[in-house]
Amino acid sequence: MAGPSIEIDDIVSVRWRGLPPRVVIAGAALLLIVLVATFAHWLAPFPADQMHIRDRLTGPSLAYWAGTDEYGRDVFSRVLFGARLSLLLGFAATAIALLLGVPLGLAAGYRRGWVDELTMRGLDIVMSFPSLLFVLLILGVLPVSPILTATAIGIVFVPHVARLARSVTLDLMSEDFIVAARARGERATYILFRELLPNLWPFIVVEGSLRFAFAILLGAVLSFLGFGVQPPGADWGLMLGSARDFVDEAPWMAIAPGIAMSLTVIAVSLLGDGLRQYLNPAAGRS
Repeated sequence: MAGPSIEIDDIVSVRWRGLPPRVVIAGAALLLIVLVATFAHWLAPFPADQMHIRDRLTGPSLAYWAGTDEYGRDVFSRVLFGARLSLLLGFAATAIALLLGVPLGLAAGYRRGWVDELTMRGLDIVMSFPSLLFVLLILGVLPVSPILTATAIGIVFVPHVARLARSVTLDLMSEDFIVAARARGERATYILFRELLPNLWPFIVVEGSLRFAFAILLGAVLSFLGFGVQPPGADWGLMLGSARDFVDEAPWMAIAPGIAMSLTVIAVSLLGDGLRQYLNPAAGRS
């Protein structure tokens, strides 16, 4: 998902200003979602897997705020617990993508030559596969688990992060502070991690927020298809998959997790877009 280009001179010239309203609102909404996920055990009226067979497929009421599913489980409680799994998966996948992609991009942009060519061509192979297909290829031959799912999603995002890090590194290599560091005879590790990496953080923050949103969506799709969180786990994608057969009879089974996932992705996307414009004033004018 390409956005307006971010120029190095614009980042360097950024001065502290008041955060845009969208960043504050999106950040507050995301913080609330994180708190709800963290304290789901105290906020949920029922355990996520507790069944009330006599009340199965019951509509929203004072007892069950978002109704019950086909097993009589409280949908609202499962949505709260599902937030925890979805956020953890998104965070883990994003962390893996950044931890692998940023060093690869730094090394390719700094070394150039055959290192750059070999790294980029290898990443191009990964990018040639559609994201969902590539993840399904990995999960199709290995046992399904949340850790493996997060790892597969993170690997899919590595090329995007690496290409961004490489692009910024190539631009920074001509800056005076890099030229001065090389003239002083500084080691490559010093230049990479003490000079280049600190100047990459605005780009990493923005890219990480976007990858986080995509990871939540992709994780939900995998659970919907049966390759993510497995029953009886509470996951938004899994809940949507279970609701397919009861859309006419119990639409609340799909509405509650759908709203929760939509609000989370919108909050993360707005936060990332707001940070991009905050860290790069020229983006808002382009």
